[in-house]
Amino acid sequence: MSNYPLSYKLSWLPRFLKPSLRGDAKDFGPAAADLLLPRPDRTVRLAFIGDVSAVASSRAPICDPALKALLGSADLVIGNCESPIVRHVRARLGTWLGTHHAMKEAFLAEAMAAVGIERERLVLSLANNHMLDQGVEGFTETVGALQRLGIRIIGTADGGPVQRIKADGLTIGFAAFTVWRNAAEALFSGRVSTEANPGRWPAGSLAGVDLLCAVPHWGWEFRHFPQPETVALARRLVEYGFGLVVGHHAHVLQPVKQIGRVPVAYGVGDFLGTALARQPWPGRIGGIFTVDVSAEPESLGKVAAYRMHPFVRLRDSGRERLVTVTDLTRTLRARVEERLASVLGTAQP
Repeated sequence: MSNYPLSYKLSWLPRFLKPSLRGDAKDFGPAAADLLLPRPDRTVRLAFIGDVSAVASSRAPICDPALKALLGSADLVIGNCESPIVRHVRARLGTWLGTHHAMKEAFLAEAMAAVGIERERLVLSLANNHMLDQGVEGFTETVGALQRLGIRIIGTADGGPVQRIKADGLTIGFAAFTVWRNAAEALFSGRVSTEANPGRWPAGSLAGVDLLCAVPHWGWEFRHFPQPETVALARRLVEYGFGLVVGHHAHVLQPVKQIGRVPVAYGVGDFLGTALARQPWPGRIGGIFTVDVSAEPESLGKVAAYRMHPFVRLRDSGRERLVTVTDLTRTLRARVEERLASVLGTAQP
């Protein structure tokens, strides 16, 4: 029913226990750029936070004030709603084991408030492999819950391949889609966006926006470096006119690359734990990817600057605590900075 190759399935547990570093940061980068064009007077800030789930914790996180302030500086915060939002669990055994996701509406509301993200600034993608974990009814409940909370949605089939959101006079076209699915194609069809090739999208899908931003759910989990087919897809998106690409699904931090002048963040990791509560430390490194987009007429929609801000999710009395790298203990900080150097090419951008 899923579309994962056998080699992927067999490698899931070994890579979860020990995320792969196979790759070379020299082939990527930079992880931050402040002068992609002359600094415009007016910009719109986007902050990408990766996967949001309640698998590892059902209580709202504790958030470092510096991370909270960073998220508060964004005009839009874009994340991936990795868990269906339901009142009652349907796939009971899978949910108990952690293979199927589920999240309560109250948890999402409390978690976003705890990290300083106002609902009207939040955009969540439903284009991911877990969105049908609680069946068609769970998908419908998820859409209804987000609408009640006033959170904007991308990645649904009925919204078209590109969904337009305005921010301070800027029209951003978000194309969220998932390469992977955990259920039959028939369940995803007509509900979740799964077409990754813009050449197959309806005519006019890419028109009428100041910035095209792809938000793909792609790649192989627990690999710090993207697969060749993921890199090829990023290039194809840029060729179709996308000016920004920010992905998720790997559950670990992945590198940033400029394709021409287009920033591609292959994976920003988890924002709230989507694996297991006792996840090994490399999978607890996440990133907040901020992007400043020009709102000036002469450079409207062009990316002026971007930066990856690593952070770490720690367990704290049954919940997660989001902290900066500098707030870690000496031993863990040294290990995290070494991993960041291997992936991003620098200890902490």
